[in-house]
Amino acid sequence: MLSDAGHTLTDIFALGLAWFAAGQAERPSDDRKTYGYHRVGILVALLNAISLILIAIFIGWEAIQRFQHPEPVQPLIMFVSAAIGIVINLYIGFGLSKEGDNLNMRAAALHVFGDVGAAVAVILAGGIILLTGWTFVDPLLSVGIALFIAFGAWGIIRETTDILLESVPKDISVKQLAEDIKTIDGVNDVHDLHVWCIASGMSSLSCHVSICNLEPEENARVLTNIQTMLQSTYNISHATIQCECREHASACCENESLYCRLGSNSVEEACCDHEHQPISITTNNSHKHS
Repeated sequence: MLSDAGHTLTDIFALGLAWFAAGQAERPSDDRKTYGYHRVGILVALLNAISLILIAIFIGWEAIQRFQHPEPVQPLIMFVSAAIGIVINLYIGFGLSKEGDNLNMRAAALHVFGDVGAAVAVILAGGIILLTGWTFVDPLLSVGIALFIAFGAWGIIRETTDILLESVPKDISVKQLAEDIKTIDGVNDVHDLHVWCIASGMSSLSCHVSICNLEPEENARVLTNIQTMLQSTYNISHATIQCECREHASACCENESLYCRLGSNSVEEACCDHEHQPISITTNNSHKHS
């Protein structure tokens, strides 16, 4: 009973935070928050997970106390409360599950569906207590639910900290991504490759590519091909690609100069020294700047 009520309270808290974060994510970007407010959801998910860990510890501690000092329970009340919980949580859970890759809503949905399983376990425990009088089943169930909450919360903590530490998304191999970029015609090499998540399902990339021995007008074609591959294969819609000629410099720009003027009519005119900013092209809305 105690654990079921505690888990219900965590769900109410999680749902409130998730809906708050969803509203914040809709706020437009500004001069200070150029990526927008998408990471509010990540921070909220982390806060939610930490609170779940604390509540799991509390439930486990209370269960231990009830093992040592058993208290009478009311099986009928357990049946009624669990049945009501199943109906409500199924309704909420199916609504949340439609949000797809949204980390906050997905985590909230997992907790709600977890409540359904916990409620079923409560009904079974109530039946056992009613038939046998074994009241220790209630705190035993509490320990199980506490472990379930802690396990789910730990998964959320791992995922949110990966995003906040700008780790490579788990479904992307940097080595394979680099190889795929180098297979594009005109690309000699790729380095300083970084891939990270702004929020769930929003991956970004930055890299340097060597495209020596190409006339400047060919650079845009190569970059377009890279952008197309990133979007279609890795679902990376925001990438910043810096073109340069560090390798095979003698066959391209002298003294390891960089391509920085894509509109030039010759390779010589396109090269500039390190005091100039090299060209960078961002795939977002195909916007180009130099």
